[in-house]
Amino acid sequence: MSPQTIFYIIIAIIIGNFILDKWLDALNAKHFNDALPNEISDVYDPQEYQKSQRYKKEKYRFALITSTLSIIATLAFFVFDGFALIDTWARSFSENTIVIALLFFGIIMFLSDVLSTPFSYYNTFVIEEKYGFNKTNVTTFFLDKLKGWIMMGVVGGILLAAIIWFYETTGSLFWLYAWGLVTIFTVFMNLFYARLIVPLFNKQSPLEDGGLRTKIEAYAKQVNFSLAHIFVIDGSKRSTKANAYFSGFGSEKRITLYDTLINDLEDEEIVAVLAHEVGHYKKKHIVFNLLASIVLTGFTFWILSLFIDNAALSAALGVTEPSFHIGLIAFGILYSPISEITGLFMNLLSRKFEYQADNFAKDTYAASPLISALKKLSKNSLSNLTPHPAYVFVHYSHPTLLQRFKNLLK
Repeated sequence: MSPQTIFYIIIAIIIGNFILDKWLDALNAKHFNDALPNEISDVYDPQEYQKSQRYKKEKYRFALITSTLSIIATLAFFVFDGFALIDTWARSFSENTIVIALLFFGIIMFLSDVLSTPFSYYNTFVIEEKYGFNKTNVTTFFLDKLKGWIMMGVVGGILLAAIIWFYETTGSLFWLYAWGLVTIFTVFMNLFYARLIVPLFNKQSPLEDGGLRTKIEAYAKQVNFSLAHIFVIDGSKRSTKANAYFSGFGSEKRITLYDTLINDLEDEEIVAVLAHEVGHYKKKHIVFNLLASIVLTGFTFWILSLFIDNAALSAALGVTEPSFHIGLIAFGILYSPISEITGLFMNLLSRKFEYQADNFAKDTYAASPLISALKKLSKNSLSNLTPHPAYVFVHYSHPTLLQRFKNLLK
């Protein structure tokens, strides 16, 4: 296949993905004004529902503007040989292929983030602020950016350098070594993310003794769930939106509650939410998701190994000297339709797992406090309660509130 043909395919994929996403967004937006189903009509009062509609519409318009500007900038970068320009600049600093690749991706990531920062700033300090969600300040906003850059530079740089080294030293078998490295990293992060990464951004503290902790520990004992680590995270430092999550496994497993969740829900509702999270663990969802991620990563690296040596990939992006990092960019876009398909499958599976976790909470604790908790969380985040089914199918990793309500009442 000629470089020109590959270039046109890449452009077609980029435009096709954009059109599909905007079509789904438009379908979803048409349902913003739908009346709430009777089963969940008590989530909002009329005034709150109007507020939620304004929020959804404003977020939709803003996303449309930002995504349109993004694709225009992306297409311009491709058409005017932006990758070749940055590749040439990176090569002016070194002849080492790993150094060149690190500079190349570092520049692209940095420029992309700098260009997106004004939009992120507007979303945080204008839209989220207007609707009462934002609690962060400018200092925290930019410190988060800086920490993210440093983490990406260090962790991402080490992984990329190692993968390129494997490619140069092991040839066609590099994908096995790369797969092994990423697998070790993935397992490590699943084990220690909450212990090592979260503290860089948020303060975590053990849940204090009291009625809530007693109820959580009593439930954990009831379902034979060993739980030594219950933490509260200062989510209110950035947003009023609430959350809870389960992380790790073995001796490193822990449940983390946002302080906003504790403020918004009654004790029984919090225990019900945690029962749902325990259900994920008991049903082996965490292990399955980890294994699925590892298998998909291996498949991706194997496909990459079949195409990365094709000089036409680099030439398609206007770079005359073939290189791993340029080929990786082209491959990433060409592979995206496959990635979209696997994403649909994983979302479908995730929604199934959510039903199973809800059922576990219903069977081992109660349905009514979980239903009331889900309603409160939806209300407090101004969630869209009438999404288009096609939008749900493509984008949702969780069932809708109405679907979960009906399932819990079976």
